[in-house]
Amino acid sequence: MIDVWSLPQSICINGQECAIRSDFRAILDILSAYNDSQFNDQEKTMIMLKIFYKDKIHIGCLREACDKAIEFIDYSFEDSKKRKAHKLMDWNQDAPILIPAINKVAGREIRSIPYLHWWTFMSLYMEIGEGLYSQVINIRNKKSKGKKLEKWEKEFYQSNKKLVDLKVRKAERSEEEKEALRELLGIKK
Repeated sequence: MIDVWSLPQSICINGQECAIRSDFRAILDILSAYNDSQFNDQEKTMIMLKIFYKDKIHIGCLREACDKAIEFIDYSFEDSKKRKAHKLMDWNQDAPILIPAINKVAGREIRSIPYLHWWTFMSLYMEIGEGLYSQVINIRNKKSKGKKLEKWEKEFYQSNKKLVDLKVRKAERSEEEKEALRELLGIKK
């Protein structure tokens, strides 16, 4: 288990410390790839490993490296793999309403900070209070569970469907783009 009382810059894999990219932007890039339906599971895993670890991981340690990267990204919540929840947010789609909410908690513009550890970012995220972002998430949550919306929530939803409804991504990559990605990641078709 990772020590949650520190902000790790490396992770021990097979007895060796491996440097990681712990800035929130790197992790958001990984999460963006995981939400991209154009990548298969193997490609998503390779993208995660290439972004997360600064150095190449020995092939015999890939499973452990994947598990530890996921544990780090999940902020060491042990039950995150067990939970099967409805998708309530999308890092990319919600960025315009999420960033101001996190900025409010942080008391400054987080995008102007050259480095912000992923766990610090997640701590800020978990402390988001009342506001537009939490309103949108609350309405999505109620809709996903089939719960009745309050009158004001219905009105808000009717006026802000584009903001509340999560978009289904259907953008198709060209074969050239797919092949270039596979080559970059070292994946054979």
